[in-house]
Amino acid sequence: MSKKKKKYYTVWKGHHAGVFESWNDCKAQIKNFEGAQYKSFETFDTAKEALKGNYFDYIGKNKSFAGELTKEQLKKIGKPNFNSIAVDAASSGNPGIMEYRGVDTKTKKQLFIQGPFAQGTNNLGEFLALVHGLGFLKKHNSDRILYTDSRTAMSWVRKKHCNSKLERSTKNKPVYDLVDRAVQWLKENEYKTTIVKWETKAWGEIPADFGRK
Repeated sequence: MSKKKKKYYTVWKGHHAGVFESWNDCKAQIKNFEGAQYKSFETFDTAKEALKGNYFDYIGKNKSFAGELTKEQLKKIGKPNFNSIAVDAASSGNPGIMEYRGVDTKTKKQLFIQGPFAQGTNNLGEFLALVHGLGFLKKHNSDRILYTDSRTAMSWVRKKHCNSKLERSTKNKPVYDLVDRAVQWLKENEYKTTIVKWETKAWGEIPADFGRK
């Protein structure tokens, strides 16, 4: 059985900023801290160096997967449409601390962010991010398309139904309150936005990625 690789956690914004050597120590700094900024690194030196910089310089870095595809496949997929926004979620555990956000696909400028929430799942976050993106584009009367890397979230939006198996509790009530609002919004609103699956293998991680994999 392979040994789990140790990670180091940089916290830019939290109850205390710094580099932490365990997830539990990191989690203590970000729990119940609105707008927490943190990321994992493989070495202590990298994490320490990152602390000197800006959080936004380290998230959403595009890891290339293009080598997994043939030239014909890459040509067929083409390039991303930059007249768009991209959404993504991050969950530390399943369930675990969850947050989601939307960014401009080309510049990666953050357009909205919610969380961290005390308990959620990645699927719930992806669903909320997608509906938030739809509402954001409708509010701004925008013709941009909407990218997500979650087929599950796309299915839930299409069906106007959240099929999460996470049982409701007082701990995840804030998340499910948003889910209920999102489902209601889908039932009451029409939208013209085209939702498109982000082609990770061709383009790398989605620009809204939190970079914590």
